[in-house]
Amino acid sequence: MLDLNDPQLVGQSTPDPLRYAFARKHGAHAGSDSEVVPGSQVQTALQQALDGAGQPGDTRCLYVHIPFCRVRCSYCNFFQYASSQSLIDQYFDALCREIRHKAAQPWSQAAPFQAVYIGGGTPTDLSATQLQQLGQMLRQHFPLAPDCEITLEGRVNGFDRAKFESALAGGFNRFSFGVQSFNSQVRRAARRLDDGDVVMRRIQEIVAYNSAPIVIDLLYGLPHQSLEVWQQDLADYLESGAHGVDLYQLIDMQGLPMHRQVEQGKLPPPADTATKATMFEQGVRFMAIHHQRRLSINHWARDNRERSLYNSLAKTTAEILPLGAGGGGNVAGLQMMQTRKMEDYLDAIHAERYPVPMLLRAPAGQALQGHIKAAFDHGVLSRRALERVAGDDLYPTLLPLFRAWQDNGLVTLEPDYLVLTLAGQFWSVTLAQNLIRSVITLRSEHQAA
Repeated sequence: MLDLNDPQLVGQSTPDPLRYAFARKHGAHAGSDSEVVPGSQVQTALQQALDGAGQPGDTRCLYVHIPFCRVRCSYCNFFQYASSQSLIDQYFDALCREIRHKAAQPWSQAAPFQAVYIGGGTPTDLSATQLQQLGQMLRQHFPLAPDCEITLEGRVNGFDRAKFESALAGGFNRFSFGVQSFNSQVRRAARRLDDGDVVMRRIQEIVAYNSAPIVIDLLYGLPHQSLEVWQQDLADYLESGAHGVDLYQLIDMQGLPMHRQVEQGKLPPPADTATKATMFEQGVRFMAIHHQRRLSINHWARDNRERSLYNSLAKTTAEILPLGAGGGGNVAGLQMMQTRKMEDYLDAIHAERYPVPMLLRAPAGQALQGHIKAAFDHGVLSRRALERVAGDDLYPTLLPLFRAWQDNGLVTLEPDYLVLTLAGQFWSVTLAQNLIRSVITLRSEHQAA
């Protein structure tokens, strides 16, 4: 039975659910339970998966990780290696070998890939020649769909005309830049390179090429980022001319440089959860006023050119083939994260082993969990779609939980839909996690009965 009096499950009964429904937000993504594959079976299990053809009609993506940055941003939990040209060259050679090896597997050739994402790290720290070669290799070796979205992530610092044109020549057709803030004081506190006016000018120059959709990330809740500064960041997005924007909140992560600097009194504290909720509300209302098309809880597009395809598919049950040290994905029901250790990665590639230290077998309800995460990321859960994926009449069983959420101002119940309110949108990951756990609990009880 679900405890509908548990505020961690249903939220607090409060006149201000946007700010106070839950105590705090912990993670950026909703997770799930999986079974660990014994270490001695990892290579065999993964090879068996890649020897298969997969299921007809499965959606597929590629994720390529470039684990280098010239500077570690103070809020970042993804930093792996400082950019060194000799190490980048060594890594790039191994990455090309991995591309050729994985592309040769039967699974990789059995169906087209709908989206490719080059993430990091800072992928734009690759040389112009490497960027062009990487794009060309992916197009040459993998069966990419005719309308495949191929995204290069990075920063504008160091991304000059030669790199941009080489990336275009390599086939990249979408570019995502982590601006985070246009305010120079906020940027310096976060250890971002370049002042805001430099970033603005460079984004506008890249947009002016009119050769691909340009998307930026903005982060809210940073030290020195007042509500007024955040409002200006939103206005600066419009001024930049970028085709789309992600609005992400700063998640409190212990042990990162920013946390230590705050403890030492070198930085003012970042925004608390209630203030970040206000900033989220600012962002949503700003985008509505300026008629930006909403693609998900956190992403907006200026025009139809921006699709945000990879980001949408990654929150579903789409299969993602990972490449590179630190790349994560899932293939044929196996979830994996490739080793982050450079030496281990290079050794594995040269030995023609998969650089995967641990493999997880997806839970039986993976498709349902993926559907829930995707639905909450779009702000609407359909009864028909939920029950089609679940294979049973699940919605009525969950109605008491949904009604409790509605009573607490987090959702609105329509005849066949659960729609997140503004408060529910802010707490969407928490709600998705709670719903997934509730489904697992209810099904376990049903099986035990």
